[in-house]
Amino acid sequence: MWLFLAVEGVPLAAEEAKDPQRDVPKGIIGAMVFLLVTAIIVVVLLAGAVGAEVIGSSAVPLVDALNIEGFSHLATFVNVLGLAGLVASFFSIIYGYSRLVFALSRAGYLPQSLSLTNRNKSPVRALVVPGVFGFLVSLSGEGDLILAMAVVGATISYALMALSHILLRIKQPLMARPYRTPGGIVTSAIALVLSLIALTGVYAFDPKAFFLTAGLFLAGGLYYIFYAKHHLVAGSAEEEFAMLSSAEAELETS
Repeated sequence: MWLFLAVEGVPLAAEEAKDPQRDVPKGIIGAMVFLLVTAIIVVVLLAGAVGAEVIGSSAVPLVDALNIEGFSHLATFVNVLGLAGLVASFFSIIYGYSRLVFALSRAGYLPQSLSLTNRNKSPVRALVVPGVFGFLVSLSGEGDLILAMAVVGATISYALMALSHILLRIKQPLMARPYRTPGGIVTSAIALVLSLIALTGVYAFDPKAFFLTAGLFLAGGLYYIFYAKHHLVAGSAEEEFAMLSSAEAELETS
């Protein structure tokens, strides 16, 4: 699951893309295909080399498989590559969360102070505040729990995105769509079912992480219902949908 966790960060680059309706889908599909191929190769080759039992109980399966087979120097090299990849993932995560926090704050879903920019138009607070929070959480020493919570949160978000797509196609069939999902509702329904199946897997893996993450989602929902919903910025997505619904109602009565 972790291999696919950061793919949803690709759409956050939509404002920077020259042709987002073409470039963003290409980026998402390309990332998914690459990850799918590499994941299958790693799973099949490692299990075939040292056995599924060893790989299933290993925290670093690729390195352990190489060491067991006598390729210790190659295992060290893989460790170095993994460290470089970890550093690179930090930058992608920083970019992803800053864009997300900035957009939500700008629309009023989060405190609007987080979307303030400096003289260089950089969302400094959207970069620094979540980073500080993440650093403080990392000091808890619960790395495995935090990782499991990230996977649970991503899986829930995938299910919610698929459900949102289905509802939008039903409630707003005439809305302008520069990019239309191949298969439409059928594709989203399949994604929703797969997300729910994956969610049962992450629950079985770590129930504590599941319930803690669900608690965070609940807290966020309550914050929206009792505060953010009443402080949305004009022109936000919710207000646009409300205006569309109002216009449709007027057309039906006229």
